[in-house]
Amino acid sequence: MEDQKYQLMVVDDEADLCEILKFNLEAEGNYDVDVAYSAEEALEKGVKDKDLLLLDVMMGGMSGFAMAKQLKSDPETAQIPIIFLTARDTENDTVTGFNLGADDYISKPFSIREVLARVKAVLRRTTEQAERKEEQNNTITYKGLQLDMNKKEVTVDGKAVAFTKTEFALLHLLLEEKGKILSRQQLIDRVWPRDVIVLDRTVDVNITRLRRKVGPYAKHIVTRLGFGYGFEE
Repeated sequence: MEDQKYQLMVVDDEADLCEILKFNLEAEGNYDVDVAYSAEEALEKGVKDKDLLLLDVMMGGMSGFAMAKQLKSDPETAQIPIIFLTARDTENDTVTGFNLGADDYISKPFSIREVLARVKAVLRRTTEQAERKEEQNNTITYKGLQLDMNKKEVTVDGKAVAFTKTEFALLHLLLEEKGKILSRQQLIDRVWPRDVIVLDRTVDVNITRLRRKVGPYAKHIVTRLGFGYGFEE
């Protein structure tokens, strides 16, 4: 986290407070901070590239709650972490903030030290969540059968099984197109290099090897005579 430069925005109608937060956050060395003195100004500037928003609740015009609701309803901005900064600290306001998807809620007056600590904690948490999500997206799983696309590794019920590059690509394709029957030619076109001559028999041999290696999941690799192969639940 320390090596990454984060893009933050402070949205508050108190200009002095915006400048104080900007100065102290940027003094940390790994934050670039933009400021806006209203929700409308922030939206006009654009927040899609921001890694975190420090957002005042009570502002003239659009409130921080209204801005947060708008951002959370847009898929392009829904994942941006929000820390509310507000003089309102009643239980109802806090609940409202968290129900809108706030990641933290700091009541005024606050110490700069507290804000710095909260910002760091929220960014660490959201970064870790994003990394876990990316890792999950790079893994294809069917019950105990798992393909790790980063490591190019196949595990069957927790045990690593050696696969050739072709076998891995073939199993990946079958799982990716789960429920579909692919002809031998479709498999050849999408698995083997274009400059290699591949016979139908080569596909059959590799399917046989796959079934042997995936053990209890072999029954899910089905044959449709005259059509091809597929992976079915």
